[in-house]
Amino acid sequence: MSLGSPGPAAVDFCGLSLAGPIINGSGTFDAIAALRVFGDGLLEAFPFDAYVSKTITLAPRQGNRPPRLWEAGAGLINSIGLPNKGLEGYLRDDLPILTRLPVPLITNVMGHSHAEIGELVSTVGSYDQVAAIEINVSCPNVDSGLVMGADPAETAALVSHVRGLTNKPLIIKLTPNATDVAAVALAAQEAGADAVSLINTLRAMALHPKTSEPWLGGKTGGLSGPAVRSIALAQVYEVAQRISIPIVGIGGVQSGDDALNLLKAGATVVAVGTESFRDPTAGSRIGAELAAISRKERE
Repeated sequence: MSLGSPGPAAVDFCGLSLAGPIINGSGTFDAIAALRVFGDGLLEAFPFDAYVSKTITLAPRQGNRPPRLWEAGAGLINSIGLPNKGLEGYLRDDLPILTRLPVPLITNVMGHSHAEIGELVSTVGSYDQVAAIEINVSCPNVDSGLVMGADPAETAALVSHVRGLTNKPLIIKLTPNATDVAAVALAAQEAGADAVSLINTLRAMALHPKTSEPWLGGKTGGLSGPAVRSIALAQVYEVAQRISIPIVGIGGVQSGDDALNLLKAGATVVAVGTESFRDPTAGSRIGAELAAISRKERE
């Protein structure tokens, strides 16, 4: 399997110079496993212009019990549960390997309180190898019970708490399961966020075909893939009307046309997620298609 080179044009994203606008969605491309398979060939033709790590939590997580995946119509429901080695394991085992990648590294973190996220941000941000930090705000704050990314005040309080803990760019990954996503994005910007990314997965469920009980081990999961593309486009457009900081557009990107639509809706860069499960070289292909479209439009 050959890997191509993405990127129609250089992009300035939060002060990071990217060769192009195609990155990966957190948890959808395992660069460490890919390195084991492709070796140095992956480094010579990496399929993304920046790499976003899997979500890191303070303590190790096993994730949800199986089954964890359900192939839905035009999409995928996952209930993975964010398995990871924890902060210590990430710094010890994963970071030295991810540092070999030829693109900027963005580390994704998540916690259930301002204190947890603050510790993650301050620790990860102290490493020169980490170019930026993405904060997954789709979890409830144990102190308030509110989902931090669903309430503007909660989001602002979190960003205000962590902003002074690092000088690295902070990207807030928003949940689409909010009453007013644009208001949350604006609150993040006003509190000091450098960018936002959206959309995350939509809450979904699948039933066992024989028992009619929930199929997934976690009962519910997150829907991604082409089924959410139009929702992503609408939310990116809405958020772009309210904020001035960069947006990472995510949701159902399968082609250069899909990426271009998100860029035209207001995204600065585009993340490829579920499509990489079907085609590990999707980032390269989509980047090449986007470059070809851009050249044709300039003619």
